[in-house]
Amino acid sequence: MKICLIAPTYLPSRRANTIQTMKMAQAFTALGHTLQVVVPQNRAEHQPASWDDLAQHYGLQQRFAVDWLPANPRLRSYDYGFKAVQYARHQDADLVFTRLPQAAAIASSLGMDTIFEIHDLPRGTLGPWLLRRFLGGSGARRLVVITQTLGEAISQAITPLSPPPFTLIAPDGVDLARYAALPDPPDARAQLSLPQRFTVGYTGHLYAGRGGEMILRLAKQLPEINFLLVGGNQDDVTRLSGDAAELGNLTLTGFIPNAELPRYQAACDALLMPYQRRVAASSGGDIARYLSPMKLFEYLACGRTILSSDLPVLREILNENNALLLPPDDLDAWASTLSALANDPASVQALAFQARRDAQNYDWQTRAARILVNL
Repeated sequence: MKICLIAPTYLPSRRANTIQTMKMAQAFTALGHTLQVVVPQNRAEHQPASWDDLAQHYGLQQRFAVDWLPANPRLRSYDYGFKAVQYARHQDADLVFTRLPQAAAIASSLGMDTIFEIHDLPRGTLGPWLLRRFLGGSGARRLVVITQTLGEAISQAITPLSPPPFTLIAPDGVDLARYAALPDPPDARAQLSLPQRFTVGYTGHLYAGRGGEMILRLAKQLPEINFLLVGGNQDDVTRLSGDAAELGNLTLTGFIPNAELPRYQAACDALLMPYQRRVAASSGGDIARYLSPMKLFEYLACGRTILSSDLPVLREILNENNALLLPPDDLDAWASTLSALANDPASVQALAFQARRDAQNYDWQTRAARILVNL
């Protein structure tokens, strides 16, 4: 099948939605489909990247075509969405796949076979309208929803969704092959020149509600444990760097390309997801009710003990058999659990083993195959 995947924003970017977009493009390619990824370009600020740069940034092994289309940021992606759909039509694409609501609505309304993937509740006036336009178009073939909770919220707040197979609940995924032969924590720490002591890690952005402040407080309370924070925008890293220097047990790496991420996760004895009850996305808003973070599936695949906030949506994947689930805002509970784990890491080895087993259900290619079945 010839698929035109319309990216939602500029590439390369550190936004999680672009990582997920490129992982899906790679998965479709690995399944034998012909992929054309279309990307917006603001000529004043963004220049097309080489394939080698994209592959390193996103940790890609399968090559696919990428093309850039001019876009005016003041037009809020409506011009780009229209151009991208016309591009797909001129390329004789069999299918349009996108997370961009403008493109999904236009393509479906024009009768082009379209799959729309949605990660947050459409908001304002135009968000719900664009979703309804997609659903009402003759080209709508499938709506992919990231969590069951989000699907229920859409049905209650905007419009009742059709049952499967049209509506498909599909959590994010992971490149299992990249986690198949990881070094054990001491070896990974040696490769990265990290301190050789019990280490807990967090990878990803440090937006409000992701738990950065809690990790800082935990580091102050538990000086015998090393805390490794991988990622974050420069402003966030700078904000925490003064405390890190004073503490001596908090390591901040800043941005790490996705291709190098598994080794940093492997350097940890335990991995943290201290999401709070409100979680900011890159564009603002609160996604705590609907999130399906890619780090969750990477953590599972890494085969380390996971300590996660006990949020209802995360229980769609996590449970007492594959993770330690803790109250989001109870610092003492997190501190005591980490302290006990540092003193007896073998006591929860079964959780790490089950996490690795559960990761097998979330391979990107498996996800892509489910999305395209019977189309």
